[in-house]
Parts: sequence; structure tokens; C-alpha cells
Amino acid sequence: MESINALVNDLNALVWGPPMLVLILGCGLFLMLRLKFMPLTKVGAGFILMWRGRKRGDAESGEISPFQALMTCLAATVGTGNIAGVATAIFLGGPGALFWMWCTALVGMATKYCEVVLAVHYREKDDRGDHVGGPMYAIKNGLGKKWLWLGTAFAIFGGFAGFGIGNMVQVNSMAHALQTTFDIPLWLTGVTSMVLVGMVILGGIKRIGKVAATLVPFMCVGYICASIVVLYVHASAIPAAFELIFTHAFSPVAATGGFTGAAVMAAIRFGVARGIFSNEAGLGTAGIAQAAGTTDSPVRSGLIGMLGTFIDTLIICTLTGLAIICSGVWTSGASGAALSAAAFESAMPGYGGAILSIALVVFAFTTVLGWSFYGEKCWEFMFGTKAILPFRIIWVLAVPFGAIAQLDFAWLLADTLNGLMAIPNLLSLLLLSPVVVRLTKEHFARSANLRVSPVLQG
Repeated sequence: MESINALVNDLNALVWGPPMLVLILGCGLFLMLRLKFMPLTKVGAGFILMWRGRKRGDAESGEISPFQALMTCLAATVGTGNIAGVATAIFLGGPGALFWMWCTALVGMATKYCEVVLAVHYREKDDRGDHVGGPMYAIKNGLGKKWLWLGTAFAIFGGFAGFGIGNMVQVNSMAHALQTTFDIPLWLTGVTSMVLVGMVILGGIKRIGKVAATLVPFMCVGYICASIVVLYVHASAIPAAFELIFTHAFSPVAATGGFTGAAVMAAIRFGVARGIFSNEAGLGTAGIAQAAGTTDSPVRSGLIGMLGTFIDTLIICTLTGLAIICSGVWTSGASGAALSAAAFESAMPGYGGAILSIALVVFAFTTVLGWSFYGEKCWEFMFGTKAILPFRIIWVLAVPFGAIAQLDFAWLLADTLNGLMAIPNLLSLLLLSPVVVRLTKEHFARSANLRVSPVLQG
């Protein structure tokens, strides 16, 4: 077992090492340049489309509304990474890690836009009449049968990674947070979570979409408000916090207090890695959910889908990071969720930690729901719709196990598989980028013509 653990450790270091981080950032930058920075200039348009997309629309073009599709994506991405992941990045890389998380998110918006456009453009219907899409279908239908092995590789990595990173690890975080804060037994959290998860996912994407559309906005707004309270209490430290972030993004940070110091490479590595872990730009998962949305335009779906990265990292992760830095607890030596809890407790003594624990539980629970759909579609791609019910049953049964088990190896393996998902997805994005550019140009050309026509007719 020790040799297997060492092997996976080495593989993980390679998967999340500098070459992979350069590949993900480089691909995002390449796509952003090819799109002439359109994802950044159209953020406002994306929010307008998201608001209009609350209605389901033509049932023949998808199973859930565009808004529900985005909330399902956010359900999967807004999780422990926004609380524990940001704190770990700052603990290992210093305040400068937050800057590199921002960079990852900015180019990641282009990556996620392209992922969604291709997923919707190349989606198909399964034998139940439901729309299915994602990197595996974009590879199959966009690159042809000779590349089918690449789509299958993505499905294998995603199908197994979900059980760790999207299920047991999330439930484990929930259980320990509730035990530490409220003295709730691990097994009770596991059983309760199993029942709740089963009630939702056994109803398929329509029920997941409804729950996500109800729960995700509430949890995001609630967490943002709590974070703003922390920043309000420490408002005088905000300018200095930004100075630390920009200074240590390009220069080493010396040891201070309980912080052991960090080189610039550590800030880049952990900022990028945790940014990707949080918003999943480059992993290809967003397109799986967006492909189920009612739409007749891949570009409109892409504009809505890219908001997931904007909301997840540029808003929620930023607030967590600023709370940690402004409160000064980043030098305490604490790490993970405990570091974020210390920041909230510093501003709201006696109940700040409890608020953060509740946020962590809700974030983790919705991640289990969102990732259940991702995993389901990966297994369906490989084995057809007959795999759906067995997958859902196994997924639900894995939940209580995650609450009580020691998951160090499971976390390591799932993290490695999660990173491996990026390789086939990024290759397909680069090879199919001309398709994205063409669809984007055609969409905005049509939009411009529609604006001009009424003027000419008048």
C-alpha cells in the first residue's frame, strides 16, 4: 500500500506540477486572445442573459432552464475550495496566491466559455430523449471517431474522480465541520446526507436543477453578506491587504508569526492550482450541465456558463481571501477551513466560526449534487443509459462512507484524476477553437443585423 501511495503522490505532483499549470493558463490565454477578450467585455451581457434564462423555454431544446443549468454548475464548483481551498493557497503560497487565483479566473472565463459552447454545439440526445453533452461528446462529434479514445479517457477520469472529490471528500468536510462546531456525530451527518442526496439525485437533472436554483443563490448571497461583515470590521486593513497581495505575487514573503514564508513559485503554483480546483475552468465539467439547458444558441449558453468562474473565484474566493488577509490570521499558522473560521471569528466572536461551518456544509452538500450529474453523464457516455440507475444508487451509498472514513488516499487519488480530466479537455479546446471562433462571430453578426434591420425598415 505504501508503494501505491508513493506512486499516486508522484503522479499527483506531476499532474498538478508546473507543466500542467502552464498548459491550463496558456490554453486560457490563447483562447482569450482568439476571442479578442470578448469574455471580459461581455460579462454584463452574460448576467442579463442569466436573468432572462430563469424561464425554462422550449422543452424540446433541453431539460432545465439556462439559469438552473448555471446554478447546477455553481452547485458543483462553489464548495470546500472556496473556503478551505483559498485558505490553503494563502497558507502555502502567501497573500500573493490570491493574485494568481484572479489570473486563473480571468483566462478561465475564456476556457469555460469555449467548454460550454462546444458542449452545447455538439450535444446529442440519448435513448431517453434527454440532451447530453460535455467534452466527451465534443471530442466524439467534433474531432471524429479516431479521437473517441480521448473522450473515453475524460469519461473514465471524471467517472472515478467524482466519487472522491465530488462526494466522499465533500461529505467528510461536512461531517467534521458539524462535529467540531456543533458536536454532531459523524455517522449522523453521513446518514442524513445520504437521505437528502438520494431524495434529490434520484429525481434526475430536473430535480437537481430545481434544488440548485433555490439553494445556490441563497447560499452565495448569504456567504457574501457574512464576508462583507468581516471586511467591514477590518476595513482599515483593506488597502494594506491589496498591497500584500500584489507585492507577494512577484516577490517572496518572509516568515512571520506562524507563517513559514513562501517563494514566488509557491504563490503561483498554489494560487493557480487552488483556483482551478475551485472554479474548474479547464476541467470541462461546466459543459456537461449547460448541455442540459434549454437553448438554441451555444454562444448564449457560453456567455451564461462563463459567469460560473466569475462568481466562484472573482467574487466568492476573493472575499474569503481578503477576509483572511485583512483579519491578520494568515500569519497564525492555521490552515484550511480552520484559517477561514479564524477570520470570521475575529470579526464575529462567538458565532463567526459557526457561520462559516454552516456555509461549508451547504457548499459541500450542493457540490455533491452537482458532481452527481457530472459523474452520471461520464458513466452514461461509456455504458449508455442503463448505467444511470446503478450509478445513482452507488453514489448515494458512498455518502455515509465518506462521513466516517479516513480519506487521505482517496483525496489524493481523486485530486489526481481531477487534474487528468484537464488533458483531454484542453486538447479538444485547442483543436476545436476555430469552431468556437466561427460560432461566436456568426452569433454577434446576427445580433448586429437584428439591431440594424428595424432602423432600415423605419
